[in-house]
Amino acid sequence: MPKSVCLLLGVHAHQPVGNFSRVIDDAHARCYGPFLRAMHGYPDFRFSIHFSGWLFDYLMKHYAGEMELLKEMVERGQAEIFGAGYTEPVLAVIPHRDRKAQIEKLSARLKKTLGEKPEGAWLTERVWEATVVPALADSGISYTTVDDYHFLCTGKTAPELDGFFTTEEDGRKLDLFPISEALRYRLPFHQANEVVSYLESLAKEKGDPAAIYFDDIEKFGIWPETYHWVYEQGWLKDFVEGVLSSKIIKTMRYSDYRKMAKTRGVIYLPTTSYIEMNEWTLPVPAAYHYADLVQESKNSGKFEQNKAFLRGGIWKNFLSRYPESNWMHKRMLALSSRFESLPREKKTAEMQELLFEAQANDAYWHGLFGGLYLPHLRRAVYRAIVKLEGLLDAASSRESKEIRDLDLDGHDEAFIQNGVLQVAVRLDGSASVCEWDAYALSHNFADTLSPPEEHYHRKIHFQENEKETEGAIYNPHEKMGFKQRITPEDLKTGEGPKSIFMERWIMQSEIKRPDYEPVPERNPHGMAFSARVGEGKAEKRIRLEQNCLIAEYAFQGVGEGTFCVEINLAMPSCDGPAGRYRIGDDIMGGFGQELTIQDLRSLTLEDDVLGGMLHIHLEQGMGCYARPFYSVSQSEAGFEKIMQAVTISLSCRPESLSGVVSIRFEVD
Repeated sequence: MPKSVCLLLGVHAHQPVGNFSRVIDDAHARCYGPFLRAMHGYPDFRFSIHFSGWLFDYLMKHYAGEMELLKEMVERGQAEIFGAGYTEPVLAVIPHRDRKAQIEKLSARLKKTLGEKPEGAWLTERVWEATVVPALADSGISYTTVDDYHFLCTGKTAPELDGFFTTEEDGRKLDLFPISEALRYRLPFHQANEVVSYLESLAKEKGDPAAIYFDDIEKFGIWPETYHWVYEQGWLKDFVEGVLSSKIIKTMRYSDYRKMAKTRGVIYLPTTSYIEMNEWTLPVPAAYHYADLVQESKNSGKFEQNKAFLRGGIWKNFLSRYPESNWMHKRMLALSSRFESLPREKKTAEMQELLFEAQANDAYWHGLFGGLYLPHLRRAVYRAIVKLEGLLDAASSRESKEIRDLDLDGHDEAFIQNGVLQVAVRLDGSASVCEWDAYALSHNFADTLSPPEEHYHRKIHFQENEKETEGAIYNPHEKMGFKQRITPEDLKTGEGPKSIFMERWIMQSEIKRPDYEPVPERNPHGMAFSARVGEGKAEKRIRLEQNCLIAEYAFQGVGEGTFCVEINLAMPSCDGPAGRYRIGDDIMGGFGQELTIQDLRSLTLEDDVLGGMLHIHLEQGMGCYARPFYSVSQSEAGFEKIMQAVTISLSCRPESLSGVVSIRFEVD
């Protein structure tokens, strides 16, 4: 019998919920549109494709022409559409009921629009836990794709991974296809003829071997330099025509291959994701140690045989690494439970839609991809959280004050709400505000980031932006460039939480932070605290009053020194032109600039993106120093600085004041 190999080529298209429309339009212009138009011209080239639900709806609304081409390819049996969770959640970190609902919503949408209900599903970031099997199976999904690395971790060898396997959990079964890492790194970064030759080398005389590829479509036009490479220089055309002209390679949809071939047997995969994620999810210095072990193994020439046993972290480590991610996640889980507990007649489609948006994966993690560092993606999650909470409160009221340990850090938080605003006050000694929601704006003013040291920071110190090798383009997994100049000052970490109302005392050149203890407070919309400061005492009260958040301080016998309070505010415009400081009619500067005022009584933060403004009122004048707070992160385009918050430091000498120091924020 002649040798043959079945090419199962799948591509995954996704844009985060809350991403800028200009970004999606650019992605369509450079990738989604050209790819669909190109593939439509080759009816004999069969492939599989997945669009996340949010992106699918956007493209259907704005680019119906290209989506009609997709429908034609589905109808003529050329393209197979894959399902998934509607907003692209990591299924392993949302409740079972939401996994099912997310998958079923996208499947129903695809059936209605394209006429085909998916049998296969894309698994977000290939994050595998056996607990996802029942939800996938119960939602009508028969198979999914994960990396070959998952299989190597069970003791399988690479030559065995040219077909699909079967697993089961709680009485439900699911077929699993191992995605080839060798193909992930070749397409589309190597010359088309070299990739075709490699595919042909995988052919066998029997056994129906499969070359399994399923990866981000963004590699075909959006990643650096790929649009020119894939379309203008003709890589995709050369690759498709090279495959079709081969007498050895047969293109197939995953569904066709599964009907033709038999399972290679039962398998149970460990909890893991793709191998790069295993490093990204580890904190420093563990990530350094892991990367060094990997490099040592590569230097010794034994990496391929060792890599399955050089296991790093798991995806859920992001929730323990980043307090901000963990906080969002626990807020989402709590609201999911509230929604589930509502009587059926009080549940609405809008509530479920907002819950799904709060579960979108992108803002919860960070590596080469993942958008935890991107304020507009976190803002989209909080917009959904705050808006959903408002709807749930209208359907079923709750107490004005509740104390619980939401984030499981061993310290309680006090949640105070009056129907207009809500604050979460930490009872960990800081008495700071870690969440401040304005329901009318669906915005959390405390949504910022305290970036830790990242594993890639050490790369910044010695990496140069090298040119790609001749005849190929670089893979961002393998090296990174620089979008902006990064200085040592930009890499400062470990400064602690970037909360609201963080106090410190400067006494004889020594900086001290008060350790607050809660004291009785009758106001149902407030909390009171007391702390020793030197030989004296400081009292702090936080309360809500209609659309105002108020912090009040009183001092007794604290002696000489300077009292400072730091306030970190998430303003959506960041350092763009839509945000500005005002005093009266005078514009004092943008949020990306520094601002110093010796005797501040009032200041307005005006933000066109927010659709509102904050007014700061001080009963007694205080010194003010406002500045932008930046973080440094990596993306597939390089290292970049991103503004996270407006940091306002207010200071005074208590002995020069009389009465109570009052800081009032009014949401307009």
